[in-house]
Amino acid sequence: MTELVDRPAGNRQRPAPTAAPSGTAPRTASAQPAVDVDALGGQLLGKWAATRLQARSLAAQPELHKIEGLAHTEHRERVFGQLKYLVENEAVHRAFPKALGGFDDHGGNIAGFEELVVADPSLQIKAGVQWGLFGSAVMHLGTAEHHSKWLPGIMNLEIPGCFAMTETGHGSDVASIATTATYDPATDEFVVHTPFRAAWKDYIGNAATDGLGAVVFAQLVTRGVGHGVHAFYVDLRDPETKEFLPGIGGEDDGIKGGLNGIDNGRLHFTNVRIPRTNLLNRYGDVDSDGKYSSPIASPGRRFFTMLGTLVQGRVSLDGAAVAASKVALKAAIQYATERRQFNASSHTEEEVLLDYQRHQKRLFTRLATTYAASFAHEQLLEKFDDVFSGAHDTDEDRQDLETLAAALKPLSTWHALDTLQECREACGGAGFLIENRFASLRADLDVYATFEGDNTVLLQLVAKRLLADYAKEFRSVDFGVLARYVVGQATGAAIHRTGLRQVAQFVADTGSVQKAAIALRDEEGQRALLTDRVQTMVAEAATALKGTGRLSQEKGAALFNRHQNELIDAAQAHAELLQWEAFTDALRDVTDPGTKTVLTWLRDLFGLSLIEKNLSWYLMNGRLSMQRGRTVGEYINRLLVKLRPHAVELVDAFGYGEQHVRAKIATGAEKERQDEARTYFRSQRASGQAPVDEKVLLARTAAVKRN
Repeated sequence: MTELVDRPAGNRQRPAPTAAPSGTAPRTASAQPAVDVDALGGQLLGKWAATRLQARSLAAQPELHKIEGLAHTEHRERVFGQLKYLVENEAVHRAFPKALGGFDDHGGNIAGFEELVVADPSLQIKAGVQWGLFGSAVMHLGTAEHHSKWLPGIMNLEIPGCFAMTETGHGSDVASIATTATYDPATDEFVVHTPFRAAWKDYIGNAATDGLGAVVFAQLVTRGVGHGVHAFYVDLRDPETKEFLPGIGGEDDGIKGGLNGIDNGRLHFTNVRIPRTNLLNRYGDVDSDGKYSSPIASPGRRFFTMLGTLVQGRVSLDGAAVAASKVALKAAIQYATERRQFNASSHTEEEVLLDYQRHQKRLFTRLATTYAASFAHEQLLEKFDDVFSGAHDTDEDRQDLETLAAALKPLSTWHALDTLQECREACGGAGFLIENRFASLRADLDVYATFEGDNTVLLQLVAKRLLADYAKEFRSVDFGVLARYVVGQATGAAIHRTGLRQVAQFVADTGSVQKAAIALRDEEGQRALLTDRVQTMVAEAATALKGTGRLSQEKGAALFNRHQNELIDAAQAHAELLQWEAFTDALRDVTDPGTKTVLTWLRDLFGLSLIEKNLSWYLMNGRLSMQRGRTVGEYINRLLVKLRPHAVELVDAFGYGEQHVRAKIATGAEKERQDEARTYFRSQRASGQAPVDEKVLLARTAAVKRN
């Protein structure tokens, strides 16, 4: 146990062996780079390493582990008890104000919570509902009076609560929710009301059984004017009887495809009266006469500011998805170094799975993406902490944070689902057993792709931001700059940066993508190809949508809809570029030469895999010739061979031990079985008692006849 939590990662730096041990790829006589696993593990832990190690120590405890096969009611009870365990171990207070016993550590809070996914994803999400959504809404949308009244009870779990935003009829379109909160000056109260069935709050964690209170999002109406969506604190249940209070009703969502340790449910309100002071009024207030006021004049900006304070849900999902991918790859790659199948290159020895090229490609490409996603998440987490700590908290900083979270969360959650499925298949029938966790984790993470923002909708938000930045670039440039830009596009120019600002610098920096493509394995060549694709896609979409503002709403929407696929593809390409850049940035911090060499191979595998995935685009747009395009796969295959000896080192650096992975196929049992089998057959052959293979006998007989 101590070894798991005290050390940043797996084994120490390993020298290259002179002979290939069992289960490893054969090495050439030339010197091989060695990976400093501890140093790499420390880098992967990032800025909040101590917090991550503390969280992993908790996640290693059996008390927090998911017990497979529990009925959903039992699983819910267990997870609620685990929340108390977190409180007792002071694992939930990091982000809350110091005045209330917290630490004002926003980045560390996310880093700790996302590690809980390796114990039980239901625990990670239920903890996120209680403290990351319900508690965070009170903290960030409320004021000091609200903090002192409710946060202590939320922090110590005396007030289990709900984050009641989503409605049956409106998920991602929060601005259109239909629940209302109408101010009544006669009683100094808001009247919260659900006007029809589609306005029920739905899929709400803690709503079915545990929630005593809720932050309810509703359309604020006062003096006959609707001021948009605001947040209100509403008591739901009697603390003693756990029955709904008058005017409040609901029902259980029942069994889900995963995360059944969470009591998701529906809520509805029939003219429920709450005090005026229950309005969480940091960004909008109503006085006793019913007059509305806000420090933010623009209703649209006010709405996005309020929602922006809740971005941490997307940040934590991004990190949790990366952690789940790491656990899956640790199990699958460890197993693949031990499991033997088919004697392709020997009459007596079967091949280790990881020595097959296809097995390498299916796992190593996902390993490379996981590293890229991990480094990108660390940058996102630092950006989040800068904003929420106040170190860098301008409107532009918040917009950048929202865009970055909206870009990375879809990629990491989709990647986790893909990785879990591929690892499951790579482990054959054993991978399908619940004891090896692939199927269970995949079921639990399935919904990550749709909550805290549906992935496709989030990418559309990113696309709109890219278009806005593109428009800003050319708003004030002169004709000469614009002409040079157009010429650059026609010749395949690329932006040597991540964003889409400062067009003058872009024009100065651009070069020929065709020339860069000659050096596919070169950092600048990859950057040129990846960046050019983003810029070209955004430029083409912007051109197609030019003049949309002069059309009627109906025609403008129709034009936008005709190009929605291209916009979302551009946003995804942009997010992939961000991951590649994060990986490249991380390489600059690696000081050990061997580790840097291996990580550079892994970064190149990630970049070339992106190019291979979109090879048709590069060919159709003249960025790569057919001849050059054929070399992409060849380069990838060479990288697989180079990475093969370091596969275990690279997953050991994730720092997850057996108590975290908890997959029986990754415990070394398979190696014991294979060694036992090999010893048996070797002994049988040596004894001379082994039966003669019929094919051998036939061959001997044929040879005798020929002679």
